[in-house]
Amino acid sequence: MQTHEKLFIGGEWVAPSGTATIDVISPHTEEVVGRVPEGTEADVDLAVAKARDAFDNGEWPRLEPEERIAAVQKFSDLYASRLNDMAQVITTEMGSPILFSQLAQAPTPWMILNSFLEIARETDWEKRRPGVLSPEVIVRREPVGVVAAIVPWNVPQFVIMSKLAPALLSGCTIVIKPSPETPLDAFLMAEWLDEAGIPKGVVSVVPAGRAVGEHLVQHAGIDKVAFTGSTAAGRRIAAICGEQLKRCSLELGGKSAAIILDDADLEATTNGLKMASLMNNGQACVAQTRILASRSRYDEVVEAIGSMVSGMKVGDPNDMTTEIGPLVAERQQERVEKYIAVGQEEGARVVVGGNGRPAGLEKGWYVQPTVFANVDNGMRIAQEEIFGPVLAVIPYDDVDDAVRIANDSEYGLAGSVWTGDPDAGLDVARRVRTGTYGVNGYGMDFKAPFGGYKASGLGREFGPEGLDHYCELKSIIPSPGT
Repeated sequence: MQTHEKLFIGGEWVAPSGTATIDVISPHTEEVVGRVPEGTEADVDLAVAKARDAFDNGEWPRLEPEERIAAVQKFSDLYASRLNDMAQVITTEMGSPILFSQLAQAPTPWMILNSFLEIARETDWEKRRPGVLSPEVIVRREPVGVVAAIVPWNVPQFVIMSKLAPALLSGCTIVIKPSPETPLDAFLMAEWLDEAGIPKGVVSVVPAGRAVGEHLVQHAGIDKVAFTGSTAAGRRIAAICGEQLKRCSLELGGKSAAIILDDADLEATTNGLKMASLMNNGQACVAQTRILASRSRYDEVVEAIGSMVSGMKVGDPNDMTTEIGPLVAERQQERVEKYIAVGQEEGARVVVGGNGRPAGLEKGWYVQPTVFANVDNGMRIAQEEIFGPVLAVIPYDDVDDAVRIANDSEYGLAGSVWTGDPDAGLDVARRVRTGTYGVNGYGMDFKAPFGGYKASGLGREFGPEGLDHYCELKSIIPSPGT
């Protein structure tokens, strides 16, 4: 069992102010696999004070960009050497299949870190440009200040790094609040930050629940909030930040549609959707959980999707052959089972799966991967984010109808189109209102912005646009000749 008795506050391991602890429960065995201190408001106050002092008076914001880049590069090199350790911790604490952890959960944060290092090297931190009322102006990028990063449990390191990397490289200081379900990876990362020599005060890690998280958001010492999580929580954070005129970026929920055009290779499409729709046990905000098929091929698509899902191995996340593991917590298991029941009540047909435990799994927070047919886009299972291995196959009349259905959602985070004609796929991609889109696949590129339209969030992560969210722009009008 992994036990931590101290919090990482201001780059130092310090005793918590309270005595409460967080038990980390294995979703597979339902046994305690780790224990960390539960952060309090007093711990947050200390972390913010350390971050505030490091930003207002410390060296980190005042280093040359090249010096910060060199320091973060040391952290990146250390991270790269220990990817397997990170993969195992994430699988243990949240049930991600170990193969997915090794291919995505651990290496993608490192890729994000390296991408931001490249972007930082290419960024004009201070640039002169011609003026209108003066011969020349200077435009500077300066750090936004003290950042509060609040992250979820599903891809914890991926989300942390999308905030930590640009914050550090911009010269910000940061307080990270991991989810109570998955604090172990953040503590491991903190050990590496300490070993890499990131200066004192710059980074804190304080795991806690919602009340302490709200205290962090409201804290007067915070200049910017970076949040990934539910749309409901995002609305609350946006309201607080709006009242305080505090910067915020929000990466929220999704209900993404995969449009299968009539000329698509169905075997290749279903192979692609295995990952795009069901990655991380279906616990992904970008998951393509609405499958749109034309009426002329609808039965064929339903059969193919059902066959693909029924053939996936469900079980122990530490088994390299497992494709779908348990959900992160008992409450998540109950939530997904309720949606499966709602789908049946609404008149959708269960093709594979349904409620009840997968065969042979008497322990752990498992659900049966489920495919629904005869789904209308107005049903709750087509409109609400389930966050589990549940797919809804929805018929459409023609391409215009498919685009209309894809856009008929409060969300706009991701999506994909599957076709034998890439140009036709690009035309569909341009018409669907989402922040990221794939043609014959779904993925994201860490040099390109990631984020959502509508209720899927505010702002963008990754790419130069992601770095800009951690910068303030200053214009200087120099004296002539300087």
